[in-house]
Amino acid sequence: MQGFLNLNKPAGFTSHDCVAKVRRSLQMKRVGHGGTLDPAATGVLPIALGRATRLLQYLRQDKAYRATVRLGMATTTDDLEGETILTQPVPDLSLETVREALQAFQGKIQQIPPNYSAIQVQGQRLYDRARRGESIAALPRSVEVFGLEVLEWRGGAFPEVELAIGCGPGTYIRSIARDLGTALHTGGVLTALSRTASCGLHLADSLNFADLEAQLAHGHFAPIPPAALLSHLRSVALSADKARRWCQGQRIIAEAEATVPDPLGEPAIVQVYNQDGQFLGIGQWVTAAEGILLVPQMVFQEG
Repeated sequence: MQGFLNLNKPAGFTSHDCVAKVRRSLQMKRVGHGGTLDPAATGVLPIALGRATRLLQYLRQDKAYRATVRLGMATTTDDLEGETILTQPVPDLSLETVREALQAFQGKIQQIPPNYSAIQVQGQRLYDRARRGESIAALPRSVEVFGLEVLEWRGGAFPEVELAIGCGPGTYIRSIARDLGTALHTGGVLTALSRTASCGLHLADSLNFADLEAQLAHGHFAPIPPAALLSHLRSVALSADKARRWCQGQRIIAEAEATVPDPLGEPAIVQVYNQDGQFLGIGQWVTAAEGILLVPQMVFQEG
Protein backbone atom coordinates (compact mmCIF):
# COMPACT_ATOMS: atom_id res chain seq x y z
CA MET A 1 0.00 0.00 0.00
CA GLN A 2 1.57 3.25 -1.19
CA GLY A 3 0.23 6.81 -1.06
CA PHE A 4 -1.24 9.28 1.39
CA LEU A 5 -3.98 9.53 3.99
CA ASN A 6 -5.64 12.86 4.77
CA LEU A 7 -6.20 12.37 8.50
CA ASN A 8 -8.36 14.66 10.64
CA LYS A 9 -6.31 14.57 13.85
CA PRO A 10 -8.38 14.56 17.04
CA ALA A 11 -7.53 16.64 20.09
CA GLY A 12 -5.43 14.90 22.73
CA PHE A 13 -3.32 12.91 20.24
CA THR A 14 0.25 13.73 19.36
CA SER A 15 1.23 13.40 15.71
CA HIS A 16 3.32 10.38 16.73
CA ASP A 17 0.24 8.83 18.39
CA CYS A 18 -1.64 9.19 15.10
CA VAL A 19 1.13 7.50 13.13
CA ALA A 20 1.17 4.60 15.61
CA LYS A 21 -2.61 4.19 15.39
CA VAL A 22 -2.54 4.21 11.57
CA ARG A 23 0.25 1.61 11.63
CA ARG A 24 -1.94 -0.68 13.73
CA SER A 25 -5.05 -0.10 11.63
CA LEU A 26 -3.32 -0.71 8.30
CA GLN A 27 -0.94 -3.35 9.71
CA MET A 28 2.08 -1.75 8.07
CA LYS A 29 5.34 -0.43 9.49
CA ARG A 30 6.31 2.24 6.99
CA VAL A 31 4.11 5.20 8.00
CA GLY A 32 5.10 8.83 8.51
CA HIS A 33 3.51 12.25 8.86
CA GLY A 34 4.07 15.73 7.46
CA GLY A 35 3.81 18.88 9.57
CA THR A 36 3.54 18.21 13.32
CA LEU A 37 0.41 19.37 15.15
CA ASP A 38 0.34 20.13 18.89
CA PRO A 39 -1.68 17.58 20.92
CA ALA A 40 -4.49 20.07 21.60
CA ALA A 41 -4.81 21.00 17.91
CA THR A 42 -7.09 19.26 15.43
CA GLY A 43 -7.33 19.08 11.67
CA VAL A 44 -5.33 18.01 8.65
CA LEU A 45 -2.38 15.74 9.39
CA PRO A 46 -0.87 14.34 6.16
CA ILE A 47 0.04 10.68 6.62
CA ALA A 48 2.39 8.96 4.17
CA LEU A 49 2.15 5.22 3.58
CA GLY A 50 4.87 2.89 2.32
CA ARG A 51 7.36 4.41 -0.12
CA ALA A 52 5.35 7.64 -0.09
CA THR A 53 7.10 8.50 3.20
CA ARG A 54 10.07 9.52 1.04
CA LEU A 55 7.86 11.99 -0.86
CA LEU A 56 6.94 14.11 2.17
CA GLN A 57 9.83 16.52 1.57
CA TYR A 58 8.55 17.26 -1.95
CA LEU A 59 4.97 18.17 -1.01
CA ARG A 60 3.68 21.72 -0.85
CA GLN A 61 4.75 23.46 2.36
CA ASP A 62 1.97 26.05 2.76
CA LYS A 63 -0.64 25.53 5.48
CA ALA A 64 -3.91 27.07 6.61
CA TYR A 65 -5.42 27.31 10.09
CA ARG A 66 -8.50 28.43 11.96
CA ALA A 67 -7.32 29.83 15.30
CA THR A 68 -8.91 31.45 18.33
CA VAL A 69 -6.86 33.93 20.35
CA ARG A 70 -7.90 35.10 23.83
CA LEU A 71 -6.63 38.50 24.92
CA GLY A 72 -6.04 39.63 28.48
CA MET A 73 -4.01 36.63 29.64
CA ALA A 74 -0.68 34.90 29.06
CA THR A 75 0.68 31.44 29.87
CA THR A 76 4.04 29.68 29.89
CA THR A 77 3.13 27.68 26.76
CA ASP A 78 1.24 30.43 24.85
CA ASP A 79 -1.89 28.25 24.94
CA LEU A 80 -4.24 26.91 27.63
CA GLU A 81 -1.98 23.93 28.39
CA GLY A 82 0.52 25.98 30.39
CA GLU A 83 0.65 27.83 33.68
CA THR A 84 -1.11 31.21 33.71
CA ILE A 85 1.37 34.03 34.23
CA LEU A 86 -0.87 37.04 33.48
CA THR A 87 -4.55 37.93 33.68
CA GLN A 88 -5.82 41.45 33.13
CA PRO A 89 -9.38 42.09 31.95
CA VAL A 90 -9.53 44.34 28.86
CA PRO A 91 -13.27 44.98 28.36
CA ASP A 92 -12.61 48.20 26.41
CA LEU A 93 -10.44 46.55 23.74
CA SER A 94 -12.04 47.02 20.32
CA LEU A 95 -11.95 44.96 17.16
CA GLU A 96 -10.64 47.98 15.26
CA THR A 97 -7.60 48.12 17.55
CA VAL A 98 -7.00 44.39 17.06
CA ARG A 99 -7.32 44.65 13.27
CA GLU A 100 -4.73 47.43 13.22
CA ALA A 101 -2.30 45.36 15.32
CA LEU A 102 -2.78 42.32 13.07
CA GLN A 103 -1.35 44.18 10.08
CA ALA A 104 2.14 43.68 11.51
CA PHE A 105 1.74 39.89 11.32
CA GLN A 106 1.28 39.61 7.57
CA GLY A 107 3.97 38.99 4.97
CA LYS A 108 7.50 37.95 5.92
CA ILE A 109 7.94 38.41 9.65
CA GLN A 110 10.43 37.52 12.38
CA GLN A 111 9.04 35.08 14.92
CA ILE A 112 10.36 33.46 18.09
CA PRO A 113 9.00 29.91 18.57
CA PRO A 114 7.31 29.13 21.91
CA ASN A 115 9.51 27.96 24.77
CA TYR A 116 7.45 24.77 24.83
CA SER A 117 8.12 23.58 21.29
CA ALA A 118 10.09 20.90 19.46
CA ILE A 119 12.71 23.37 18.24
CA GLN A 120 16.23 22.25 19.15
CA VAL A 121 18.63 24.63 20.90
CA GLN A 122 22.15 23.33 21.55
CA GLY A 123 21.00 19.84 20.62
CA GLN A 124 18.02 19.69 22.99
CA ARG A 125 14.29 20.20 22.48
CA LEU A 126 13.02 23.48 23.90
CA TYR A 127 10.14 21.77 25.72
CA ASP A 128 12.61 19.48 27.52
CA ARG A 129 14.68 22.43 28.68
CA ALA A 130 11.57 24.39 29.68
CA ARG A 131 10.32 21.49 31.79
CA ARG A 132 13.65 21.51 33.63
CA GLY A 133 13.17 25.17 34.44
CA GLU A 134 15.81 26.44 32.02
CA SER A 135 15.07 29.83 30.45
CA ILE A 136 16.67 29.31 27.04
CA ALA A 137 14.66 30.72 24.14
CA ALA A 138 14.95 29.99 20.45
CA LEU A 139 16.41 32.61 18.16
CA PRO A 140 14.03 34.63 15.96
CA ARG A 141 13.49 33.18 12.52
CA SER A 142 11.85 34.35 9.34
CA VAL A 143 8.41 32.95 8.48
CA GLU A 144 5.74 34.05 6.04
CA VAL A 145 2.05 34.71 6.64
CA PHE A 146 0.20 34.82 3.32
CA GLY A 147 -3.23 35.68 4.68
CA LEU A 148 -4.72 36.77 7.99
CA GLU A 149 -8.49 37.30 8.20
CA VAL A 150 -10.75 38.02 11.16
CA LEU A 151 -13.63 35.54 11.15
CA GLU A 152 -15.32 36.43 14.41
CA TRP A 153 -14.95 38.81 17.35
CA ARG A 154 -16.31 38.08 20.82
CA GLY A 155 -15.93 41.04 23.17
CA GLY A 156 -15.89 40.98 26.96
CA ALA A 157 -13.44 41.11 29.84
CA PHE A 158 -11.25 38.56 28.03
CA PRO A 159 -12.18 39.06 24.37
CA GLU A 160 -11.51 36.44 21.74
CA VAL A 161 -10.76 36.85 18.05
CA GLU A 162 -11.13 33.98 15.60
CA LEU A 163 -8.68 34.07 12.69
CA ALA A 164 -8.14 32.35 9.36
CA ILE A 165 -4.38 32.12 8.78
CA GLY A 166 -2.50 31.03 5.68
CA CYS A 167 1.24 30.61 6.21
CA GLY A 168 4.48 29.00 5.15
CA PRO A 169 6.48 26.25 6.90
CA GLY A 170 7.77 26.75 10.42
CA THR A 171 5.11 29.27 11.45
CA TYR A 172 3.88 28.89 15.03
CA ILE A 173 0.30 30.05 15.53
CA ARG A 174 0.89 30.10 19.30
CA SER A 175 3.62 32.68 18.69
CA ILE A 176 1.19 34.84 16.70
CA ALA A 177 -1.26 34.70 19.62
CA ARG A 178 1.47 35.59 22.11
CA ASP A 179 2.95 38.38 19.99
CA LEU A 180 -0.47 39.88 19.20
CA GLY A 181 -1.07 40.12 22.95
CA THR A 182 2.34 41.74 23.39
CA ALA A 183 1.63 44.29 20.64
CA LEU A 184 -1.69 45.17 22.31
CA HIS A 185 -0.12 45.25 25.83
CA THR A 186 -2.80 42.79 26.96
CA GLY A 187 -1.23 39.35 26.79
CA GLY A 188 -2.58 36.74 24.41
CA VAL A 189 -2.98 32.96 24.27
CA LEU A 190 -4.16 30.45 21.71
CA THR A 191 -7.34 28.74 22.91
CA ALA A 192 -8.25 26.63 19.86
CA LEU A 193 -6.50 25.58 16.66
CA SER A 194 -7.62 23.58 13.65
CA ARG A 195 -5.47 23.06 10.57
CA THR A 196 -7.73 23.41 7.56
CA ALA A 197 -5.13 22.68 4.86
CA SER A 198 -1.64 21.22 4.60
CA CYS A 199 0.52 19.82 1.78
CA GLY A 200 -2.35 20.27 -0.68
CA LEU A 201 -4.84 18.38 1.52
CA HIS A 202 -8.02 20.01 2.88
CA LEU A 203 -10.08 19.47 6.01
CA ALA A 204 -13.32 18.99 4.03
CA ASP A 205 -11.82 15.86 2.42
CA SER A 206 -10.19 14.40 5.53
CA LEU A 207 -10.98 11.16 7.36
CA ASN A 208 -11.15 10.73 11.11
CA PHE A 209 -10.20 7.44 12.72
CA ALA A 210 -13.80 6.20 12.71
CA ASP A 211 -14.05 6.92 8.97
CA LEU A 212 -10.80 5.06 8.34
CA GLU A 213 -11.87 2.01 10.33
CA ALA A 214 -15.24 1.92 8.53
CA GLN A 215 -13.60 2.10 5.11
CA LEU A 216 -11.14 -0.64 6.06
CA ALA A 217 -13.92 -2.87 7.37
CA HIS A 218 -15.79 -2.58 4.07
CA GLY A 219 -12.65 -2.83 1.91
CA HIS A 220 -13.16 0.68 0.53
CA PHE A 221 -10.01 2.41 1.73
CA ALA A 222 -7.66 3.56 -1.02
CA PRO A 223 -4.63 5.81 -0.39
CA ILE A 224 -4.42 9.14 -2.18
CA PRO A 225 -2.04 8.63 -5.13
CA PRO A 226 1.21 10.64 -5.04
CA ALA A 227 0.42 12.49 -8.26
CA ALA A 228 -2.56 14.14 -6.55
CA LEU A 229 -0.21 15.98 -4.17
CA LEU A 230 2.60 16.81 -6.61
CA SER A 231 0.80 19.05 -9.10
CA HIS A 232 2.88 22.04 -7.94
CA LEU A 233 5.93 20.38 -9.57
CA ARG A 234 6.58 20.25 -13.28
CA SER A 235 6.41 16.80 -14.82
CA VAL A 236 8.36 14.93 -17.48
CA ALA A 237 7.44 11.74 -19.34
CA LEU A 238 10.12 9.26 -20.37
CA SER A 239 10.10 6.76 -23.21
CA ALA A 240 9.83 3.10 -22.21
CA ASP A 241 13.59 2.43 -22.43
CA LYS A 242 14.59 5.61 -20.61
CA ALA A 243 11.92 5.05 -17.94
CA ARG A 244 13.29 1.57 -17.27
CA ARG A 245 16.87 2.82 -17.00
CA TRP A 246 15.86 5.83 -14.85
CA CYS A 247 14.06 3.50 -12.43
CA GLN A 248 17.28 1.51 -12.15
CA GLY A 249 19.02 4.64 -10.90
CA GLN A 250 20.64 5.77 -14.15
CA ARG A 251 20.96 9.42 -15.16
CA ILE A 252 19.07 10.17 -18.36
CA ILE A 253 19.92 12.76 -21.00
CA ALA A 254 16.97 15.10 -21.53
CA GLU A 255 14.69 14.18 -24.38
CA ALA A 256 14.23 16.74 -27.14
CA GLU A 257 10.64 17.50 -26.15
CA ALA A 258 11.32 17.70 -22.40
CA THR A 259 10.63 20.97 -20.63
CA VAL A 260 13.88 21.86 -18.91
CA PRO A 261 13.73 24.55 -16.20
CA ASP A 262 15.26 27.97 -16.81
CA PRO A 263 18.72 27.89 -15.19
CA LEU A 264 18.09 31.37 -13.78
CA GLY A 265 15.72 30.16 -11.13
CA GLU A 266 13.04 27.67 -12.21
CA PRO A 267 12.85 24.71 -9.79
CA ALA A 268 14.93 21.80 -11.05
CA ILE A 269 12.89 19.18 -9.15
CA VAL A 270 10.29 17.40 -11.29
CA GLN A 271 7.87 14.51 -11.05
CA VAL A 272 8.69 11.73 -13.48
CA TYR A 273 6.25 9.51 -15.42
CA ASN A 274 6.43 6.89 -18.12
CA GLN A 275 4.56 7.26 -21.40
CA ASP A 276 1.54 5.45 -19.94
CA GLY A 277 1.17 8.11 -17.25
CA GLN A 278 2.47 5.93 -14.41
CA PHE A 279 4.22 7.91 -11.67
CA LEU A 280 7.85 6.79 -11.39
CA GLY A 281 9.30 9.16 -8.80
CA ILE A 282 11.11 12.46 -8.33
CA GLY A 283 14.02 13.64 -10.47
CA GLN A 284 16.27 16.66 -10.72
CA TRP A 285 17.68 18.37 -13.78
CA VAL A 286 21.43 18.89 -13.58
CA THR A 287 23.95 20.23 -16.08
CA ALA A 288 26.88 17.96 -16.90
CA ALA A 289 29.53 17.61 -19.60
CA GLU A 290 27.31 15.25 -21.59
CA GLY A 291 24.35 17.67 -21.49
CA ILE A 292 21.30 18.26 -19.31
CA LEU A 293 20.59 15.15 -17.27
CA LEU A 294 17.58 13.93 -15.32
CA VAL A 295 18.98 12.45 -12.11
CA PRO A 296 16.83 10.17 -9.88
CA GLN A 297 16.18 11.66 -6.44
CA MET A 298 13.47 9.27 -5.30
CA VAL A 299 12.41 6.22 -7.34
CA PHE A 300 8.82 5.30 -6.50
CA GLN A 301 8.41 2.48 -9.05
CA GLU A 302 11.43 0.21 -8.94
CA GLY A 303 12.82 -1.88 -11.79
